[in-house]
Amino acid sequence: MTEAAPSFFASRHSLNGMVCSIDHLASAAGLSALRQGGSAADAAIATSAVLAVTCQHMCGVGGDLWALVHVPGKKRPFALNASGRSGSGARIESLLADGLSSMPFHGDPRSVPIPGCVDGWLALHKRFGRLNLETVLEDAILLASDGFPIGAECADATRALERVPNTDDYLHEGPPKAGSIIRRPGLAKILSELAAGSRSSFYEGTFGEELLAFGSGEYHLEDLKVPQAEWVRPIQTRAFEHQIWGLPPNSQGYLCLSSAWIASQLGIPTDSTDSLFWHLLAESARQAGFDRPIALHEFADGEQLVSHERLSSRALAISNNEVSSLGTGVNDGDTIYLNAVDKDRMGISLIQSNASGWGALAFLPETRISLHNRGIGFSVAPNSPAAYGPHKRPPHTLAPIVIQRDDGTLRALVGTMGGDSQPQIVLQLLTRLLHCGESSGEALAAPRWRFADRQSNGFNTWAKPDDVVLEVEGDDPELIKALHSIGHEVRHLPAGSSAFGHAHIIEVVGELLSGAAEPRVQTSGLAAY
Repeated sequence: MTEAAPSFFASRHSLNGMVCSIDHLASAAGLSALRQGGSAADAAIATSAVLAVTCQHMCGVGGDLWALVHVPGKKRPFALNASGRSGSGARIESLLADGLSSMPFHGDPRSVPIPGCVDGWLALHKRFGRLNLETVLEDAILLASDGFPIGAECADATRALERVPNTDDYLHEGPPKAGSIIRRPGLAKILSELAAGSRSSFYEGTFGEELLAFGSGEYHLEDLKVPQAEWVRPIQTRAFEHQIWGLPPNSQGYLCLSSAWIASQLGIPTDSTDSLFWHLLAESARQAGFDRPIALHEFADGEQLVSHERLSSRALAISNNEVSSLGTGVNDGDTIYLNAVDKDRMGISLIQSNASGWGALAFLPETRISLHNRGIGFSVAPNSPAAYGPHKRPPHTLAPIVIQRDDGTLRALVGTMGGDSQPQIVLQLLTRLLHCGESSGEALAAPRWRFADRQSNGFNTWAKPDDVVLEVEGDDPELIKALHSIGHEVRHLPAGSSAFGHAHIIEVVGELLSGAAEPRVQTSGLAAY
């Protein structure tokens, strides 16, 4: 029997509304918005804004955002792409002149597209919000100005900031311990100006001025005047007798849908402790992702990527008895996922990210806002459709999911952090929920697997897809032996490792909401009423 993740796994239930996130303070802010008559969108923004304050090691206003919005009575969800574009000054020649074979990881504006998070909040609020923005952002502003007790994960992450300038919010008295009070007055001021003002107060105010200075020509003022958020058409597949919706490219959401469809063709056991269950899901993920480096870019056709014609040969290549060959393939992300459902059963599946840890390890001097490094997804190959250049969106790992029944009603919201492994974790959760009949709590607490290359940073798993390692959570010798015998190279990580994502699930079951937050995070919070 595989070892379950430690901590709770019981699902919780409510009638009126529910919010899940990795931080109980953030979930409480979302619930407060619901109690005041706000929509699920208000709750999601309130939760996201608090996370930008309390969990800057994973997300923030210097990062990007994506969302799927289920609206009762609508045939398909609304999809929001708030991933920022590179600036007017982006030139691939500068990378080639520096002799770079990949995008710079830290401290370089070329890997920092214009952050889209705030534009994402504003787009969600304009279309689906019921409360005024001051009310929605109130908790985030108070926590930033008055202070909050830092969580253990964030406190531990501050060890990476010792020599990074402008990190006084965290290190003014040395490295903080879990529970130390952290105040972020610069961010409080920015959020207050946003709540009382307009988009320009953020993108053309202090934050915008600091971003331009950091970029040294990477961005122009006109770039910052263009909204980074865009409503796009979602993509869909039918798997495990449900309609599964995801985000189109430049998101890797197509991999969630592709792997789910492939898996649903394979006769997967409903016993999730069976080694064949693990093998077939892992193979589905490998076959779905074999060509991700050349398939994923902002101009890719999402519907073609999830078409049955494209995927049928991938499903047929999978055997119960051995690891399949992928043929020709090419080429520790930190992110938050949250979800919210209101009493009218509007549901929001939202993901927000710095990309890697604190992002670019670049903090702006006055606001102390950290900038993401999502530009690491660009290619330095001039002929690649994902090549670095002006006004482009990089390939993105963020991939939230909405599940509907065939009649269009909301079934569940699912998502996770985890860099390249996000679709793999989502696939496991979808299969446990929809195929094995597990509850949200059971599905989240169950042990997981993910693929990693031999020296993974969480973003290059598919560089050599025939040469990846299957990392398994927990030490189950029988399972590991069975997977080895089929042909997987397996290594195990401790149960409860955040390497296996931070996921949340909210289900609609009859009149009730049923949900659970990630048990691998001590501060995770599910708030409901």
